[in-house]
Amino acid sequence: MSATHQTVKILVVDDDPGLTRLIERELRREGYQTAVAGSGAEAADWLKQHRADLLLLDLKLPDIEGPALIEMMASMGRSVPFIIITGQGDERVAVDMMKCGALDYLVKDVNFIEFVPTVVRRALSQLDKEQRLAAAEHDRQRLEREILRISEREQQRIGQDLHDDLGQQLTALCILTSVLTRTLAGRAAPEVPAAARISDLMKEAVAMTRSLARGLHPVAAEPDGLMLALHDLTTRMISMFRIGCQFDCAVPVQVNDNTAATHLYRIAQEAVSNGVKHGHAQHVRIGLSSDAENLTLTVKDDGCGISSLDPKRQGMGLRIMHYRADMIGARVSIANQPAGGTCVTCTLPVPSSAVSPAAPRSRKPLRKAPATAKK
Repeated sequence: MSATHQTVKILVVDDDPGLTRLIERELRREGYQTAVAGSGAEAADWLKQHRADLLLLDLKLPDIEGPALIEMMASMGRSVPFIIITGQGDERVAVDMMKCGALDYLVKDVNFIEFVPTVVRRALSQLDKEQRLAAAEHDRQRLEREILRISEREQQRIGQDLHDDLGQQLTALCILTSVLTRTLAGRAAPEVPAAARISDLMKEAVAMTRSLARGLHPVAAEPDGLMLALHDLTTRMISMFRIGCQFDCAVPVQVNDNTAATHLYRIAQEAVSNGVKHGHAQHVRIGLSSDAENLTLTVKDDGCGISSLDPKRQGMGLRIMHYRADMIGARVSIANQPAGGTCVTCTLPVPSSAVSPAAPRSRKPLRKAPATAKK
């Protein structure tokens, strides 16, 4: 008798006392713990107070049929993996029950009792494999989320270092070269053109450093950081891709959780990028709004849409969008619009402490990015 068998509890539900005694005897010989119920009501009452790992369920009980009992347990939140017990001639019904979730079935014939331990072992083995697969999938998703979290944290650190350390050093050098250029110009020195060129290159280096820092750490740790970052995103999309891009935020939305704000920004960034690169969109509209229960981020484009919305065929970008949403308790939906293009919607249920609609702001109101880019 294995220790695993000793911890398995099997509930036998059948209105034939003699048969249930035989089933119990065979199962206990295998080392399983057992309990019996002679009716659906008795089984339901027992399950309210106890835990079962497996159910052996007769299809025809005196007070309720097997399928109805399964539905009742599901409504009670006490669903248990089950094996159907049926009389001869009812095998078709048992097969239909397997399509509805039964692990296996047993027919009450001359070999019935002999087959009980074998079918139970097979069902428990199947459950064990499914649980192992589910655990492995959970671990995989957890590791992917952790990698994403570490990556985001490192990007923020590098962005801050670029801004606070390298950016400051380059700014100081830029000031020094400007002073040097003016000094050399005052002396009419022949090195003035070279010094001026160095000064220009330093200014470009400062601008590039700031751009890199902003890309690695785009959302400032301020309540209105998400709004400002999304507004900046539209401006950069216009400049980079020469498309029409607009940010709509009719009522200011302040997000006090910078981690959530950063993930929302990244989702918007990925949605815009997908719309332009894969959907060939010419116009993109980013929307941000909130109410008493949810914060909603939308990204709509006029591209060619998504040919397949099958989650199993989604690319890395779409999967990462879902992972980011999952990390902050949000949900992402992606749909083709009736008039063409794609709409990505991210909905974040938030407590009042995390998002503050129409909160006072110290900055000037955001202006919408122009809807079209200059050619």
